[in-house]
Amino acid sequence: MMTKKSQSGLSLIGVLLVGGILAAVLLVGLKLIPVISEYFGIRRAIAAVASGADPQTATVPQLRFAFTKRAIVDDISSISATDLDITKENGQIVISVDYSRKVHLVSNVSLLIDFSVSTAPGGR
Repeated sequence: MMTKKSQSGLSLIGVLLVGGILAAVLLVGLKLIPVISEYFGIRRAIAAVASGADPQTATVPQLRFAFTKRAIVDDISSISATDLDITKENGQIVISVDYSRKVHLVSNVSLLIDFSVSTAPGGR
């Protein structure tokens, strides 16, 4: 006696749907790579500027100039030195910045991402 075995797997429509979803996720991921890379560059730059400066003698213009030099090297274009909030807390220099990036996805669809970076202990 032969028994019937049922087939399992995706149908053609299922494969097309899964492929379309994976393609959309891949598209968004590839478009976000430069934005995320720049975010980490900004974090590195402000951390290096804050840790490399003497809290007793550093001035705000000196810190802004140091950031500008690092921004040129790291190709940071989303923010400028004038966007930085520079303060002194507990004898340490704290640099923070909040900014947004708009990433064009397709046609008239875009993704807006808000970033917040700070060198404060336990910072963002």
